[in-house]
Amino acid sequence: MTPNPQSPYIVLTGTHACAILELDGGRAPLWRHWGGRLPDAALAPTRLREGRPRPSFSLDEDIPLSIFPTFGVGWFGAPALLSHRDGKDFAQDFTQCDVTWIKPDTHVHIALRDDVASIRIDITLDLQPETDVLTIQTKLTNLGEAALSVAHLSAACLPLPASSRAVRSYTGRHNHEFVLVEDKLGPSTWLRENRRGLSSHDCVPAAIVTTHQTTQNHGPTYGAQVAWSGNHSQRIEAVGDSRFAWHLGEWLAPGEVILAPGDCLEAPDVLATYCENGLDGIGHNFHGAIRARMAWPSGTMAPRPVHFNTWEGVYFDLDETALMDMATKAAALGVERFVLDDGWFHGRRSDNAGLGDWWVDSHVFPNGLAPLATHVTGLGMGFGLWVEPEMINPDSNLFRAHPDWALQLDARPLLTARNQLVLDLTRPDVFDYLLNHLGNLLDTLPISYLKWDHNRDLTTSGSGGRAAYRRQTLGAYKLFDAIRARWPNVEIEACAGGGGRSDAGILTRTHRIWTSDCIDAVSRLSIQRGFLQFFPPEIMGSHIGTSPAHSTGRSQNMAFRGAVALGGHLGIELDPRHLNQADQREVRDWITRYKAHRDVLHGGYVWQGDAGDGVTWVAQGQPDDFVLSVFRNEPTGLRWPPSAVLPFIDQTRAYQSTLVYAPMAFGAHDGAKLEDIYTGKVPVHGAWLAQVGLPLLALKGESALIVRLKAV
Repeated sequence: MTPNPQSPYIVLTGTHACAILELDGGRAPLWRHWGGRLPDAALAPTRLREGRPRPSFSLDEDIPLSIFPTFGVGWFGAPALLSHRDGKDFAQDFTQCDVTWIKPDTHVHIALRDDVASIRIDITLDLQPETDVLTIQTKLTNLGEAALSVAHLSAACLPLPASSRAVRSYTGRHNHEFVLVEDKLGPSTWLRENRRGLSSHDCVPAAIVTTHQTTQNHGPTYGAQVAWSGNHSQRIEAVGDSRFAWHLGEWLAPGEVILAPGDCLEAPDVLATYCENGLDGIGHNFHGAIRARMAWPSGTMAPRPVHFNTWEGVYFDLDETALMDMATKAAALGVERFVLDDGWFHGRRSDNAGLGDWWVDSHVFPNGLAPLATHVTGLGMGFGLWVEPEMINPDSNLFRAHPDWALQLDARPLLTARNQLVLDLTRPDVFDYLLNHLGNLLDTLPISYLKWDHNRDLTTSGSGGRAAYRRQTLGAYKLFDAIRARWPNVEIEACAGGGGRSDAGILTRTHRIWTSDCIDAVSRLSIQRGFLQFFPPEIMGSHIGTSPAHSTGRSQNMAFRGAVALGGHLGIELDPRHLNQADQREVRDWITRYKAHRDVLHGGYVWQGDAGDGVTWVAQGQPDDFVLSVFRNEPTGLRWPPSAVLPFIDQTRAYQSTLVYAPMAFGAHDGAKLEDIYTGKVPVHGAWLAQVGLPLLALKGESALIVRLKAV
């Protein structure tokens, strides 16, 4: 419907969700509802203040939760802004509110002005009906005649209902990302802050709020993520009327933001969504929104090529002849992209030296990288290269020439991590140096892919004596953007010691995330489960690695490693020269399976489930055509295997199965008719699959079963 300028409400409508704000004169609009879509006529029966009694020991004027609550004028909850001018103008209250519809019903701009504190807040709300994701953009402008010091600016303040029960967030570390943490909500404040300088392994900039009805596939559920690759903060607190306020945004270091008169501070985007389909529904909405924000070289995503990475195969032991042999054998397996990892540039024989010297090491590659790259492309594969532009080793020509180019604080020691420091990307000379040297590589070699790494947290992150965390992130974005603008056909992978830079901000500039440096298939099951809660499978780097796994020392058979890697962007990370004939055949078979089903595995929906008894599953595709991967993570404790209940499918149709992979040949002991079910001879009704489940084979620990199910 067309917005009514006389209405006291701002109503944004999605397909299954809506957001309703109440205009409050010149003040910030008040939150009335964010949740399930209401009928067009279903607005509040009264204005908010008129519809609730005044509590004792309270202000004479009611100050409810607004879209931008401020400090010092009656709101006692967390404010969306903490700022001052030399100790003054520390309190804010808006004196003017202007609303402009950019697109009726879905996209609105709210301009708030405080003529006393001399600030302006611009908030844009965009609720996309295709995904039910609400994108929020917030900007602060200093209208005063003196500098404004900003300690905090919420990128979004969202209301959560009284039915909110718990918050699911993700922690972890290097080699062990996306560890689920569930905290019960109540009177105490829930707070997650990250100060590592990038989105980090241990504090993913996203969370999900569940209700008492939330399950994996059912019930009202809320989710949000900050599209930002630097420090960030999330806070959820009770607001006194049974609801909660959810603040998301950057975490700002002391003195980091001081706005001169007329200057602006733009907060990162926040992506927020509501659905009634539980955790899976939140994932579906986020996947759609992330896909819409990504910028592919050709405008649309091409089939994700089978990926080969040299790192765990040879590490720093690079040799041109050996690499050519690896490429030949990789191509014979069916690989479509060959990525040369760390160790190719000047002085880089270990992780002790060389970062910053971005030219080819003539001792390892006396003829440069052109012979290897030409060999790779001649085999029909794309050629990719590992880089870590934001870093510098103290043992490098660059640091010896420009020690001042590293982020640092006066009179403080330089703290290394992985023997490296961080280049100051706020400096134009550093930016120009990196763009020129990377550009020389991209201009002279047939590079179609960059694996862009970031292998440490930020410390002594100063530039010009002031904190530079935010400026460093913006400098990295500027470099990404410049590379994409000048070489638009080059795809980029975001890596930060694995999944340390997994966020919606980096994904507007990149095309893949290296989910974890841990390729242990058992570990990867939980890591990938958490990743898929927020990000789609086609950008989830998932490799068949070596056994034993280098990160854990555990061994899994090739079939289990292949099955776990199949559902993401499949890659190989081992030395193919050392594969025996049986392993070669098995790797080739997994690549063939991936190519046969990647059109279904990618671009569609993802559903995840737990059958109990150590069995989990993931389904990818459409409700009438999907690939189901079933994993037994540990030996069974039951006499008979459980069934996999698939509640998402069409219960009015029958389904026919095609066996993608089973770990054993069928025999009489497997049940006389199981083979008929899995090979499609006996269709199974959707209602049975949704309510009773697909009968499973008796799988051994660390094994998998994969089928493709189509409605008939």
